[in-house]
Amino acid sequence: MTDFAYSSLLPLGADTTDYRLVTDEGVDVVSGPGGRKFLTVEPEIFTQLTAEAMHDIAHYLRPAHLAQLTSIIDDPLSSPNDRFVAKDLLHNANIAAGGVLPMCQDTGTAIVMGKRGRHVLTDGNDEANIARGVYEAYTSLNLRYSQLAPLTTWDERNTGTNLPAQIELYAEDPDGHPDAYKFLFMAKGGGSANKSYLYQETKALLNPTSFMRFLDEKLRLIGTSACPPYHLAIVIGGTSAEHALKTAKLASAKYLDNLPSSGSMLAHGFRDVELEAEVLELTRNFGIGAQFGGRYFCHDVRVIRLPRHGASCPVAIAVSCSADRQAVAKITPSGVWLERLETDPARYLPEVTAEDVSDEVVKIDLNRPMAEIRAELAQHPVKTRLSLSGPLVVARDIAHAKIAERLDAGEPMPQYLRDHAVYYAGPAKTPEGYASGSFGPTTAGRMDAYVEKFQAAGGSYVMLAKGNRSGQVTKACQAYGGFYLGSIGGPAARLAQDCIKKVEVLEYAELGMEAVWKIEVEDFPAFIVVDDKGNDFFAETAKPTLTIGRR
Repeated sequence: MTDFAYSSLLPLGADTTDYRLVTDEGVDVVSGPGGRKFLTVEPEIFTQLTAEAMHDIAHYLRPAHLAQLTSIIDDPLSSPNDRFVAKDLLHNANIAAGGVLPMCQDTGTAIVMGKRGRHVLTDGNDEANIARGVYEAYTSLNLRYSQLAPLTTWDERNTGTNLPAQIELYAEDPDGHPDAYKFLFMAKGGGSANKSYLYQETKALLNPTSFMRFLDEKLRLIGTSACPPYHLAIVIGGTSAEHALKTAKLASAKYLDNLPSSGSMLAHGFRDVELEAEVLELTRNFGIGAQFGGRYFCHDVRVIRLPRHGASCPVAIAVSCSADRQAVAKITPSGVWLERLETDPARYLPEVTAEDVSDEVVKIDLNRPMAEIRAELAQHPVKTRLSLSGPLVVARDIAHAKIAERLDAGEPMPQYLRDHAVYYAGPAKTPEGYASGSFGPTTAGRMDAYVEKFQAAGGSYVMLAKGNRSGQVTKACQAYGGFYLGSIGGPAARLAQDCIKKVEVLEYAELGMEAVWKIEVEDFPAFIVVDDKGNDFFAETAKPTLTIGRR
C-alpha cells in the first residue's frame, strides 16, 4: 500500500508579480480565538478593486506582451506583414493607454477568479460586490455591452450593463497565507473565447510523433479570427474535460507560469518547457504569421501536462489574443494591490518607416462605383496591402439575419449593400468629442452562410472583417466577382482615432451596436484575402505539412 501524500493539482511557485497599491483603506487586522489574526475587508473594497482592474485591462497591457510586439519588428526573419501588424498593435496600445478608447471594441465577458484565505472576514456577499465593480466599470467607461439575457429559449436581449460576469471564488489559503485574498481578472472577447477547443483523445496520442502531427492539423484550425499573434496554451490530460479547458484558459493568461517543470508520483500538473519551444517553432512554419503571412502566428506557447483517468485523454487548446487582457490582484494586511500594467507603451514603439513594414500599398477610393472598386481589386494578388478611404457600410450578425429574411420574402437587396463595401464590426461607446468609439473588425466566419445569397442578389461584393473564411465564400466570390478583405484584428482604438471620420446609423437603430451603420474612413488598412479568381490566402496555410515528429 502506498503511503498517503498530497499535492495540489496545480502547485504554483512564488508570486513574482509587480504590484501597485490601490488603497490601504477598507482593510483591517483583528484578533481572534487562539491568538489568530484575521483580515477584515469592507464590501466596497471588492467593488473598487474590480472596477479599477477592469479599467486597467481594457486600456493597458503587460510589459512582456509589448516587448514581444517590439521583437517582431526587430526580427530580420519577420515578414513585412508581420511587422506591419506588430507596429499597428503597438500604435493601438499607445492610443488605448490614454484611458479613453479601449484597446478592442469587444470589451469582453468579465471573468474573475478569487482565492480567499481562511482568516479573511467579509460580509459574505463577495460575488455581488465584485459584480457591482464590473457594472461600474462598464457603465462609466467607453466599453461595450456584450452580454445577452435569455428571455425564452429562443429570445434574448442585451442586459445593457455587461453583466452577468463569470465569478468563481474558492476557499484556499493563497500562497499559503491565511490572511490574504488573491484574484485573477480577465476580459475575454468572443473571438478568442470561440477558439477554445476540447479533443477527447487516447493513449495513442501520447508520443512525440503522433502529438506533433495532431498539433500540425489542429492548431491551423484556430485561424486568425481571434487576432494573433497569440499566447497559445495546450493542456494534455486532466481529471475531467472541464478541468482541462479551465487549465488551458489559465495557462493562456500566464497564470500557471510558475508550475513545476517536471512531474512526480504526486500526480501534479507541470509545464513542459522543451515541448513549448518545439510547438512554437511548428507554428512559425505554418506561414499564417501575424494575420497575413509570416512567422508570428504565436508570441509564445504554454504546454501543461496533467494527470488523467486511464480511459480518458482530454487535450485542451486555448489562446489569449492581441487584446491580452488580464491582471492579478491581492488584498493583504498591507492594503489592496493590483498588477502594475504598462501605462507608457510608447517606449516599446521603435522608429520604423513604411518601407520597413510592407512591400506594397495600394490606395482604394471607396467613393467610386462598386464596379470600379472591384475592377481595381482584381488587378492585385491576394496578400496585397491596401489603404481604404471613403464610405463603408457596417453590418454584422443580427443585421445580416434581418436582411436575409427580407430577401427570402421577395424584397430587393438594400441599396447600401449594392453600392458599398460591407465591414463586419460593432462599435464600443463613442467618447465625447470623438467621431467613433473603438471600432475593430469582428470574426468574418459568422457571416459566411449569407455571402452566396447576398452576392446573388447583387450585394456584399466587397467584404471587410478579420480571420479566415470557409470554402463557400471563396466559391461565391469566384462565381459573382466578389472580394474578401482582411482587416487587422486588434487595433480597434487606433482605427477609431486615426481612420474613422464619421459614423451614422442607416437602419435598425434599435439593435444598438448591431445596427447597420455607415462610416467614413481614411487610410484604413486591409489586405486582399479572397479574390474574384478563386484564390484564398489562408487555403494554403490550412494544410498540414509536418511529415516527421520531433527527435
